[in-house]
Amino acid sequence: MMTLKVTLAITGASGMPYTLKLLSELLARECLVNLVISKAGILTLRQELDIVLSANIEQSRLKLIETLNLVNPDNFKLYAIADWFAPMASGSSVDDAMVVCPCSMATLGKIASGIGDDLIARSADVILKERKNLIIVPRESPFSTIHLENMLKLSRLGVAIVAPIPAFYNHPKTLDDVINFIVSRILDQLGINNSLTKRW
Repeated sequence: MMTLKVTLAITGASGMPYTLKLLSELLARECLVNLVISKAGILTLRQELDIVLSANIEQSRLKLIETLNLVNPDNFKLYAIADWFAPMASGSSVDDAMVVCPCSMATLGKIASGIGDDLIARSADVILKERKNLIIVPRESPFSTIHLENMLKLSRLGVAIVAPIPAFYNHPKTLDDVINFIVSRILDQLGINNSLTKRW
């Protein structure tokens, strides 16, 4: 079975618990994960989960490994938002898939417009041009018409829009149940079998 290479991008939108659960699940399944976090994403990570990262990439990588007790840490690399030499910035070494989780509306707009002015937007642009799997997990609603039009534009290009909207038919009892439901849907879009939530 081929090892899946995934770019995971974190922007400054709300939804950090989804991202970190997804990161843990990907590494538990021996995926190779290239993580990039925007400056606003670092601030939101601190706001929502009290995880404080620094400008030092290696220190921040070790902090995430320690805080999340990540398995397979050798499969996990962290890149700076302005690192134009990161492998996922080039079509010659493009990853199999990319997940932007959570995705701010500013990042969504840049991706939809082909504006690759940072590593997140550039990586998404590469994924699109190489016709790989791009998954957008937008921030909380409501959405403006501009936001919806940008999502529709990307959806027509084959991008999966996985809005983090919980379901209640499976009777969630805890916040972890809700998080697992959303992460399960993201893993489904990556073609990764999982049992994070009850199946019908």
